[in-house]
Amino acid sequence: MEVQTQETNSSINQIRQTRIQKLTDLADKGINPYPYKFVKTACAKELQEKYASLEAGVETEDVYSVAGRVMAIRNTGMFIDLQDDSGKIQIFSHKENVSEDQMKILKLIDIGDIVGFKGTIRRTPRGELSIKTTELTLLSKALLPLPEKHHGLTDVEIRYRQRYVDLIVNEEVRETFRKRSLIISKIREFLTKQGYMEVETPILQTMASGANARPFNTHHNALEMDLTLRIALELYLKRLIVGGVSEKVYEIGRCFRNEGIDTRHNPEFTMIELYEAYADYNDMMTLTENMVAYVAKEVLGTTKITYGENEIDLTPPWDRKTMLGAIKDETGVDFMEIFTPEQALEEAKKLHVAVEQGMNWGQIVDAVFEEKVEPKLIQPCHIIDYPREISPLAKVHRSNDRLTERFETRINGWEVANAFSELSDPIDQRQRFEAQAKAKAAGDEEAMDIDEDFITALEYGMPPTGGMGMGIDRIVMLLTNSPSIRDVIAFPTLKKRD
Repeated sequence: MEVQTQETNSSINQIRQTRIQKLTDLADKGINPYPYKFVKTACAKELQEKYASLEAGVETEDVYSVAGRVMAIRNTGMFIDLQDDSGKIQIFSHKENVSEDQMKILKLIDIGDIVGFKGTIRRTPRGELSIKTTELTLLSKALLPLPEKHHGLTDVEIRYRQRYVDLIVNEEVRETFRKRSLIISKIREFLTKQGYMEVETPILQTMASGANARPFNTHHNALEMDLTLRIALELYLKRLIVGGVSEKVYEIGRCFRNEGIDTRHNPEFTMIELYEAYADYNDMMTLTENMVAYVAKEVLGTTKITYGENEIDLTPPWDRKTMLGAIKDETGVDFMEIFTPEQALEEAKKLHVAVEQGMNWGQIVDAVFEEKVEPKLIQPCHIIDYPREISPLAKVHRSNDRLTERFETRINGWEVANAFSELSDPIDQRQRFEAQAKAKAAGDEEAMDIDEDFITALEYGMPPTGGMGMGIDRIVMLLTNSPSIRDVIAFPTLKKRD
């Protein structure tokens, strides 16, 4: 597929050949089109702010060196729009101020080239702040043209595959990734204030654990060992709690799940998981909502955001509903009064929920919740007290042994966080792992294996611990009003082209 370019009468290949010829012309003039360094003394935004009150038609003697990408050329190079990472500034180039040799170089400049300019500050009679250039330096010759100005880079497929072009031509995309960086920075800032220690744990692991998901598998040649890429951060972070490196630890890192792709799922994604000794899931609820509200306030200046058509208020405290209570409110069915999978299956079918023979009570409850309740949870809400069968790493609920002390946070109908009063009983943990292993042997590809080393760690004693995992990408989507996870991952996983 060919992208429309500013040189609309030529094919991209013809344009490229023309620009390659310009490389030869530059070489003939002794010019290196790819030099090693350029010293900038100012950026566009800095100058726009510093000289905001400079009146139209006024020139100064203040000299600056700026550099960036040429985004527009007018009047055969007399006026150039230069873009750096802070914004744009106009370059004014006139033969009265620029040497003859430099003017010849100017004529070989194309839109997309990266160029450095040195000159004085002036504001044109029309009110445009400009660099009145006396010297220019070609810093990188672009051989391919940018998308045509009026149509832009609108093909979503090309935008994701050629993110570098997307970033060049779309300011809103650059702003999304700047906000992503700031969001992660503010999460770290919040947790540091809470006394958390940032740690790192292995990406290559001997087994997939810490979540119900299909892993990516690989092989270490020197060790002759099969390994998986981690699907979660959980079990190694708990090992650190056992070891006592800190009573509060967290990690922000990439995880990998060999599953489907849609607007909320990418095979590699960024998670934060945190664990706090002597805390429970109630403490994790408070921490989760306070952290998200803090980040929103710091990044956006408000805790009230817009996502799509919805106005969402992130101001704590957030609503808390039991999973079974939310189902009963929505459907009228009280699954706590149902004790066998067969009865639960029958009720789910009456509600027209897609369930299968062989599912346990907890899986059926979860299926009903996901279809009947989850999409309606637009405002922030902690859904608490999940069935034991689907929560192999959470403590049994202190007042109902069919449930666990687990919550998932929902915003805009999405799961954005998952948290537990962490299971610390090694005997109970082994039994849960064994149940998972049976499910896996029966064909459940997402079930966990028995992690003997983790059980050994628990046998040395883990204090009561609250833990929480959150998808960074989904939080970034919410705070940037991005419709797809691919919009907030710089280089999302895409199907290979022929």
